[in-house]
Amino acid sequence: MLLTPDTLVFIVAMLTAGALAGFVAGLFGIGGGFVVVPALASVLTLLSAGTDASDTDKIMHVAIGTSLATIIFTSLRSVQAHAKRGAVDFEILRSWTPWVVIGVVLGLFVARYLDGYALKITFGVGVFIMAWHFLFPVLTQRGPISNEMPKGFMRGGLGSFLGGYCTLLGIGGGTPAVLIMTLSGQPMHRAVATAAGFGTIIAVPGTIGSILGGLGETGLPFGSLGYVNVIAALAITSMSVITAPWGVALAHSLNGVHLRRALGLYLLVTSSLMLVSAFTPPSRGTALLADTAPRVMVISTDISIPKSEEDHGI
Repeated sequence: MLLTPDTLVFIVAMLTAGALAGFVAGLFGIGGGFVVVPALASVLTLLSAGTDASDTDKIMHVAIGTSLATIIFTSLRSVQAHAKRGAVDFEILRSWTPWVVIGVVLGLFVARYLDGYALKITFGVGVFIMAWHFLFPVLTQRGPISNEMPKGFMRGGLGSFLGGYCTLLGIGGGTPAVLIMTLSGQPMHRAVATAAGFGTIIAVPGTIGSILGGLGETGLPFGSLGYVNVIAALAITSMSVITAPWGVALAHSLNGVHLRRALGLYLLVTSSLMLVSAFTPPSRGTALLADTAPRVMVISTDISIPKSEEDHGI
């Protein structure tokens, strides 16, 4: 029977995580990656408590891959809405796409050789940098440093870094992409709208690579296709559509400066918890994993008694 009590617990947990992720993402106006990855990592860690280290080591891979899958839908919806207002610069997206995709491929390659603890540290450090940016926006306060977008080697380097960095963190790249464009003299509305397109460019190959990279792996959470958990992706996407507007409504009732600082504090706490969990041994408990094949205990029937001469080396 597919819908076992454990399966229902897993689905409810994913729906709850999706609701929280959507609300916080709407409140702070950020992509779901900063919310989805720690939420998934926490829920999957609790549900997989008691498994071997080799199993729990894959949780961050699943969290990041699933986050990238959810970004496909959210970023496409965002691009569609911004495009109706003529705010998306598709020429920037077209010229940057090859370099960003190269970065995504490099990020996926690096992720294959990182264990879950290394990915937690990478995520924690990356989010800490973003938290510092929101708490102390030194770069954005100094104004544009150029009147045009980077070209040539600069575009290739920044595009590849953007793709690889965001793939390792499981985020859509909205914050760093907006930073790059505003420092290059792009209007804020165009930067925000175009940055949503970078989410799609990163998420599509990132999701495909996560699926292919995890095929054949055992001990993955229930409902996983490679390193993408289909149940979690559907639950988070569906619930975020419902709860994100609630967060948006609350955000409009708060002061903009205070909201920015609150986001910085949220990211600071998130990065700290992720870094702490990277060095905290997993708890033991009842696991909820797909790989639940019973283990057979083999009892030896060899009851022969060794010779005494052999025992004493005679």
